Amino acid sequence: MIKQIFTWWNSQTIGTFLYTIFFGKLVGKDEFGNKYYQNKQGKRWVIYNGEINASKITSDWFSWMHHITNNVPSKINSNKYSWQKPHKDNKTGTPESYRPNKILKKSKNFKKYETWKP
Repeated sequence: MIKQIFTWWNSQTIGTFLYTIFFGKLVGKDEFGNKYYQNKQGKRWVIYNGEINASKITSDWFSWMHHITNNVPSKINSNKYSWQKPHKDNKTGTPESYRPNKILKKSKNFKKYETWKP
């Protein structure tokens, strides 16, 4: 509880918590457990489930959050095509990050730097 009061990266701060209680109306929840709120003036925000990471928001909820659409995403009217992949959050900086084959093949002995030749 003390961690939540003073640090924003451990979920919501006490200010966001109080604002959500007094002014927020729960609009929906996504498959990751993130909760989406809106107030009477139209301000929209998300309370993340676990670590705060903006890449955890799916494209449907991203469109709603940024006022691109006013339709609240739901599982009932979610028309997904067969070619659409499920949402994954950003893996940059983790062992699961994308590494192209050219980087994995060590055909050249790389140095930290190369001298400039005129």
